[in-house]
Amino acid sequence: MQTSRARLRRPLLLAAGAGVTVAALAAGTMTSAFAATVFSDGDAAGWSKSGGTWAVADGALTQSSTSSELARQFAGQTAWTDYQLQARVRPTGFGSSAALVGIAARASSSTKMYRLALLGSGRAELQAVNGSQITSLGSAAVGAATGTWYTLKIEASGSTIRGYVNGTQVGGGSNSLVGAGRIGLVTAYAAGSFDDVAVDSSVSTPTTPPTSTPPGSPTPTPTGTTPPPASWPTPTASIKVDATIGVSGTFDGGMRRYYGIGDGGQSESQDPMFELAAGATLRNVIIGAPAGDGVHCEGNCTLLNVWWEDVGEDAATFRGGTTYTVDGGGARSASDKVFQHNGGGTVQIRNFRVESSGKLYRACGNCSTSYQRHVVMDNVTATGTKVLAGINTNWGDTARFSRITILNDPNRSTRICVKYQGVPKGSEPKEIGEGADGVNCLYSASDITYR
Repeated sequence: MQTSRARLRRPLLLAAGAGVTVAALAAGTMTSAFAATVFSDGDAAGWSKSGGTWAVADGALTQSSTSSELARQFAGQTAWTDYQLQARVRPTGFGSSAALVGIAARASSSTKMYRLALLGSGRAELQAVNGSQITSLGSAAVGAATGTWYTLKIEASGSTIRGYVNGTQVGGGSNSLVGAGRIGLVTAYAAGSFDDVAVDSSVSTPTTPPTSTPPGSPTPTPTGTTPPPASWPTPTASIKVDATIGVSGTFDGGMRRYYGIGDGGQSESQDPMFELAAGATLRNVIIGAPAGDGVHCEGNCTLLNVWWEDVGEDAATFRGGTTYTVDGGGARSASDKVFQHNGGGTVQIRNFRVESSGKLYRACGNCSTSYQRHVVMDNVTATGTKVLAGINTNWGDTARFSRITILNDPNRSTRICVKYQGVPKGSEPKEIGEGADGVNCLYSASDITYR
């Protein structure tokens, strides 16, 4: 392989299992375009270990310590750019729901990479990892059971990163964190086995089908076909909170329940349970009651596998950013709103459950600043909920829906998209209509399933 300015484009067709090891690639004996199995049948030459307890067992490379904070094996060259990495991965033990077993691409250092991880919570997640800062590029529930082999694949092409589990895309998008780097096998507080690791420079370029999307309107990013979880999680512990918890970077609650702020009612201006700084991620958290005003996002934020057992004032309020992601989890018993959108930009809600609530989403209709706001809902299940989205059409808001499932609603009384006339602060917005219109409320009959 060339050691500088290598852009991996055309595959050198090699049969899987042909005996081409990562040692040959690292030694520079391959061309800049390749398709090679770099670990198979117990050949571990050329790998560089960082942490953990590694060995070759039954033809697989294994990491056996569930107490290692980070355990990694790296191979290849830091000059590798566009390629796809595929491996069979088997979790053999998770130390917690936040533990992970997975693969990494474009690892420019031991702590900077793209990572596709199977989590102890049962989800798979594609991540951009920069030290302690972890940005989700999508996730989906896949089961992630110990003792089961999964085929994981990361595709990196330019700034487009995509992740697949057993052939189904679980995440993807544009990210410019790192443009080149080695491949890796990774665990965190988990044990696992890795086999049939292959690198291929033939990365497919997705085509974008034509749509009737109005200019400037956001489009949904499907992240898998698995429906939202059918049951609510059991907390691993309960923690009483007396003051707002500030979060910068990533806060992983390990599926503990947090409760204790506010009165559990709809009184305005209650303190939040969590306050997320710009770019922060809150994950694997159960929010009990009382929980005040839930979660405040002061800028762009990501909420992964967060559950609200009994929504008080609001579950989450999105304030100062442009992009907010809710992926996984669920909320119930919101007498008014689940998600309140006060800032500008787009809220993406996917792989989510909502039960016994008023509105799942409301774009603020009388805030002190009037923004254009958008919401994209994909793979959402609702039961006993009056409205999925309320938007202000006079400000150009849009709501887009795909793969919506509504349960136990024989009369189809759930309102999908309700339109309002936004007004200045101090007045009350007026409802002016509802339903798909191809301009502000974007969905068709096939996007909504009643069961």
